[in-house]
Amino acid sequence: MNVYNIFIVEDDPWYGKILQYHLGLNPDYRVTLFETGQECLSKMSLQPDLITLDFSLPDLRGDNLYKKIRDINPNVPVIMISSQEDISVAVNLLKMGVSDYIIKDEATKDLLWNSILRIRETQNLKKEVEHLKEELGQKYSFNKTLIGQSDSLKKIFTMMEKAIKTNINISITGETGTGKELVAKAIHYNSSRRKKNFVAVNMSAIPNELVESDLFGHEKGAFTGAIGRKIGKFEEANGGTLFLDEIAEMDLSLQSKLLRVLQERELVRVGGVQEIKLDVRLIIATHKDLSEEVRKGTFREDLFFRIMGLPLELPPLRERGNDILILAKHFLDDFSKENKMGVIHFTEEAKNKLLHYNFPGNVRELKAVVELATVMCENNEINAGDITFTTTQKEDVFITEQKTLREYNCDIIKFYLKKNNDDVVAAAKVLDIGKSTIYKMLKAGELDS
Repeated sequence: MNVYNIFIVEDDPWYGKILQYHLGLNPDYRVTLFETGQECLSKMSLQPDLITLDFSLPDLRGDNLYKKIRDINPNVPVIMISSQEDISVAVNLLKMGVSDYIIKDEATKDLLWNSILRIRETQNLKKEVEHLKEELGQKYSFNKTLIGQSDSLKKIFTMMEKAIKTNINISITGETGTGKELVAKAIHYNSSRRKKNFVAVNMSAIPNELVESDLFGHEKGAFTGAIGRKIGKFEEANGGTLFLDEIAEMDLSLQSKLLRVLQERELVRVGGVQEIKLDVRLIIATHKDLSEEVRKGTFREDLFFRIMGLPLELPPLRERGNDILILAKHFLDDFSKENKMGVIHFTEEAKNKLLHYNFPGNVRELKAVVELATVMCENNEINAGDITFTTTQKEDVFITEQKTLREYNCDIIKFYLKKNNDDVVAAAKVLDIGKSTIYKMLKAGELDS
């Protein structure tokens, strides 16, 4: 265990040595004794983990010394030890920020011992939290958040690098399943705000009558059912980042209240009067075209310009080329490892099938498809037949890639051949073309998978 560095500032040498000896019984403690406040201040470069101060020192009164210590190291906990039993003195010192106030008597040693244990426990918890947040930052490093090597993805990385350097608002657009919340988290946990909260709100999941209370909080009795004060999402995110997903779903009346909060950087809880100052970075996301929503009159133009900030448009999976296979392998490895299934591989036919699918559900759909295929496969090998696509879109999904008219014709004919169990006559009838056209294309190999 690391040595815990304690400073004792006590002008009574005999009493100071008693405290030093008592605390020194813990082998983890290194205890240094000072008789004056100036001696303590001159050694602050040694980075004490905790300081105990006698309130009545010959050169500096305890409260004045405490202020000077705070100027040098605002985070070091300080325990004040005093023979004064005036409660107002203790209250004032605690308001100033001292960690504890102990009266000098026969119980001082034990009280001090227990106080230090509590403070150390709190410090250790804070360190754990900091460590977890650092781990989150690593988890959400760009190359772990968005996996792939396509040019379109590299452009997103470049924009994210710019985003983390300032507190500019961010607007993320892209189809459902492209990873908008993951990008928002990656920006937060790699920014200067990473030690504060990241708070995510899905606007489409909250009933309109509850949105205002959820975002801005409410006071007790503000409305029927408000049995106590509630802190809203903005206050939860104070100092950190608020992520508003599907912001296009926000009601117009609430848009005006959101605009005011963003402009004034303060809010008043529902049913309250106190103005609460805010320091929140806003990241919004939507799969809709907000500029089109403005033209339709369903989204305020002034709010649109307030929240747009730095725009990030996430590319759909079908435009990311070989990233499909990189992601598929990532999901396969994760799922097989989690379920102790050993090493599993895709066959070339399976890879080809993945590359030639449209993925209307994007990365989210790919993950589901790969996990199902992993369950269905035999002999640790995923074949094309193990891969099942369940599209929720209409059947006119062909016009999503840049292809020649001839290539689209081939795709359409293959689709209807498969749908009709390779019955050329039936497919030709549905498409209103001659069956000889299909036979010629089959003979030429144009309809091969």
